[in-house]
Amino acid sequence: MKTISIRAFIPPPVLRRRCLDQRRFYAVQAPGTPAVEIFNSRTKWMQRERAAADTDGSRKVDYLRDEVASRLSERLLDISRHFPKVLDFGANACNIARVLTQPNPAPEATSTKDEPIASRIGHLVCADESPTLLHRDADLPFNSSISLSREVLTSAETLPYDGNTFDAVLSSLSMHWINDLPSVLAQINHVLKPDCPFMGVMLGGDTLYELRTSLQLADLDRRGGVSTHTSPLADVRDVGGLLQRAGFQLLTVDVDDIVIDYPDSFALMQDIQAMGESNAVLGREASGIQRDVLAAADSIYRQLHGNEDGSVPATFRLIYMIGWKHAPTQAKPLQRGSGMVSIKDILEGGKSGNFENCTSA
Repeated sequence: MKTISIRAFIPPPVLRRRCLDQRRFYAVQAPGTPAVEIFNSRTKWMQRERAAADTDGSRKVDYLRDEVASRLSERLLDISRHFPKVLDFGANACNIARVLTQPNPAPEATSTKDEPIASRIGHLVCADESPTLLHRDADLPFNSSISLSREVLTSAETLPYDGNTFDAVLSSLSMHWINDLPSVLAQINHVLKPDCPFMGVMLGGDTLYELRTSLQLADLDRRGGVSTHTSPLADVRDVGGLLQRAGFQLLTVDVDDIVIDYPDSFALMQDIQAMGESNAVLGREASGIQRDVLAAADSIYRQLHGNEDGSVPATFRLIYMIGWKHAPTQAKPLQRGSGMVSIKDILEGGKSGNFENCTSA
């Protein structure tokens, strides 16, 4: 895991659940019923729509989505194939499409020009449930540099596509708002063609732990209790199991941190709101955070996490996931114990030079 700091100094915001005949009976969820909801989907839709309506303000806070989209797109370079049809699920403002049209960040040594990654893609389908955000940048030049179409989804948790439709599915910074993640991953596996990849990245784990702890301590100090001001996020230890449960093969899950410095906690929260990433947990306080709690949280934030120059850091933990749809001809890992080299011997420096006598550790 690596931590990369991006310093973005932004002007301070304007203060704005019986027992019969000895037998036990348990309640079970009936087939086909919705999963337990954590997030209010309607609230999240409205937040994103309002944020995208301010075109200039929304574009100014795209620095995180653009950076993450760039890192995800670069991973396509490790797959030497052409993708005739690709789905960008939860496309936001088509950040992946814009990044794909930029010069190749790692051209081959024999290449005479830096062809964009988009040259490997025949057609990109950008799908999102927020029409305003999806079409926000439809008039920008990058649209003419890639074969692109935009499709508005009726739900962020439903993929209205036939099976075996796409040669790859990408998703950047949208899946952390999904209630039924196992179902969505299974749907992604369904729409993929055999032996084709799903590559996604979502916020998880300790994202914004600085802000979370500061608000909790401020709530305890000012109100004598703790309210839910930040959303619960998936843990990296769970993602691999979810991918496997959805039917994916050859899994890869890794974590990366991006740390961004802000002038104060108010600037951070203002940017989060402008991104359409505000809290959308069911049962949250509709009135928002009280002013005295905000003031206390900012002071606590600076004391616990502040930088020497007066700025405050905000950590965004990214969980990258890669999974391949099963195919009969797909490459498979060797059976355990079939190796000719012992990793243990190599690390201990014992038999590293005599590979013929080594067995798998």
